[in-house]
Amino acid sequence: MKIRRREFLGTAAAATAGALMTGNLAVAAPQTAASADLDPVALVPLGKALTVCRISCGTGMRGGGRQTNQTRLGKEKFEALLRYAYDQGIRQFDMGDMYGTHPYVGRVLKGKPREEIQLVSKIWTRPGGLPEKERPLADVLVRRFLEELQTDYIDVLQIHCMDRPDWTKEQRPQMDAMAKLKEQGLIRAHGVSIHSLPALEAAAAEPWVDVIHARINPYGHRTDAPMEQVVPVLKKAHAAGKGIIGMKLIGEGGFDPEQRKKTLKFVMDLGCIDSMTVGFEQPEQIDEFVGNVRERLAARTE
Repeated sequence: MKIRRREFLGTAAAATAGALMTGNLAVAAPQTAASADLDPVALVPLGKALTVCRISCGTGMRGGGRQTNQTRLGKEKFEALLRYAYDQGIRQFDMGDMYGTHPYVGRVLKGKPREEIQLVSKIWTRPGGLPEKERPLADVLVRRFLEELQTDYIDVLQIHCMDRPDWTKEQRPQMDAMAKLKEQGLIRAHGVSIHSLPALEAAAAEPWVDVIHARINPYGHRTDAPMEQVVPVLKKAHAAGKGIIGMKLIGEGGFDPEQRKKTLKFVMDLGCIDSMTVGFEQPEQIDEFVGNVRERLAARTE
């Protein structure tokens, strides 16, 4: 059997060959439609862009200046948390330059089967948020991202935190640079992380956008507008083939257990949210969220 793999940088060819020969390099079992319907960490389509894990491990809780609640756990605890997420079957990892989490994820995932993992990151173009004042184009930034992540490509690269209706004009140089990176195979998809309803409407209408990060929960906590305004725009974007990653699903940890379950029912029943990212800070939070997703999937099949 001929196997083609794109391994994390730093993994020697000999070691790779040895792993293949001894069977140490895991290969995902074929996934049937029925198993995907019940598996909380199944691979699902992200619009027309690519296929990703249904649950994404976020790393940017209360982030800024390349620090987050996750990095503030310390290297040992944060990397143990990332390993735990991986061991529970989560294969999508959500990062951002502003978070400073690339090196942690890169170390934990080094040597893991790259084709089974989806790396998502974001570039920060606004004033503040980073120690330096310069805001280089994506082609410069991605070279550093790849080194930090110890990989040769990023699955989804987003422009971070857009809130202006004319962001598609202001960010055109970044968008053009990201399009070239996609042509070169250094990123697989590009898009935007949204923080206002006008910016979301612009993203839904923009052909360049492959993937949207959207804030969504039924309580309107930390979202861009009331859900009756947000949901139709998300459905329009999804119908146009754009992938939608839901965020702020549990109100940055502010929801109680019953609210967290109600949020999942709301989000998963919409039919336009492809995957969900949560900034887990403890293994128990991963267990609960995965369990709640499994429970909701089972309820939908009854």
